[in-house]
Amino acid sequence: MGIPHRNMSMVPRVLFGAGSFSQLSAILEPKRQGVKAPFVFLVDDCFANYSDVVDQIPTSYEDRIVFVSSEEEPTTEQVDLLVQEIILQFNSIPSGIIGIGGGSVMDLAKAVSLLLTNSGSASDYQGWDLVQSPSVFHVGVPTISGTGAEVSRTTVLKGPVKKLGINSDYTTFDQVILDPNLTIGVPAVQRFYTGMDCFIHCIESLEGTFLNPFSRVHGEKAKSLCEAVFLPSQLSDSEKREYLMMASWLGGISIANSQVGIVHALSYGLSFVKNIRHGVGNCIVIEHLNNYYPKGLETFRRMRDFNEIELPTGICENLSENQWRQITSIALSLEPLWENALGKNWKSLIDEKEIRELYEKM
Repeated sequence: MGIPHRNMSMVPRVLFGAGSFSQLSAILEPKRQGVKAPFVFLVDDCFANYSDVVDQIPTSYEDRIVFVSSEEEPTTEQVDLLVQEIILQFNSIPSGIIGIGGGSVMDLAKAVSLLLTNSGSASDYQGWDLVQSPSVFHVGVPTISGTGAEVSRTTVLKGPVKKLGINSDYTTFDQVILDPNLTIGVPAVQRFYTGMDCFIHCIESLEGTFLNPFSRVHGEKAKSLCEAVFLPSQLSDSEKREYLMMASWLGGISIANSQVGIVHALSYGLSFVKNIRHGVGNCIVIEHLNNYYPKGLETFRRMRDFNEIELPTGICENLSENQWRQITSIALSLEPLWENALGKNWKSLIDEKEIRELYEKM
């Protein structure tokens, strides 16, 4: 018998182009299950006073807009509370969930859509392929580019004891709208950190043992688009927005069909123990992984310097022994990431002592 081929999950429908957000109403109406089955819009609260976006949200009947904060990364508790509120308010399953915002809002929308049709807590499904039932119809409308959350089969959540994704083919959005106009006004520093999330996705995918031709071609193109955006070029601002939105999409497809690696494993530990934002954490981590990703680190540093970014230092200086146990165990628990980076015998190549030494440099 030959090696089994992977049946790769994809977002079935995607709309791309400046101004395409205006077509959301036409997309939703055929999916409405009745006047008593609302659509619920989870919207980044940075748009609460931004009428240009809110006024375009096509609400009807009992539809509800819920503003959610993206200051903190999403948690399993937050997902559970949103699901309870939706069920109590409407006493029925909504026609769909629409996420409008950055990666945190994308992850919330995916998780809520799953937990409306799967019993228990979101923390019960942190892991790989634990979801049993399809989600409700859900749409992703990213307003920042780089995380790849709009296309991935993962929704990353902080749980009671760990930060880990719900990884499932049921997680993937049914529809995505990619409108570069929605990223106008994103601060340059924030755009850099989310853009570097995408760039690091590509590095980890392209240098991983899970790499396959499908993930390679998407990762290579996404990487080149990131370099065009964050290194000297003749691109206009609108072209940079378009390029980065496509890089995020292609990079997300690459990791969805291979895997991330050591940067993300260590970054998850930083995020849980030190509450470091994901994009920032990735940048802090890759600075210390010259032994693993030397070419990627060299390019990253060129982009960092060109964009005049100063990374935080001394993050792990005052960790307690309990925090050291937490941060190393979280990193080591992400076994598929280590296997992708180091191969099947990864446990003989890395241990808690070496991981702690890496963290001590941060």
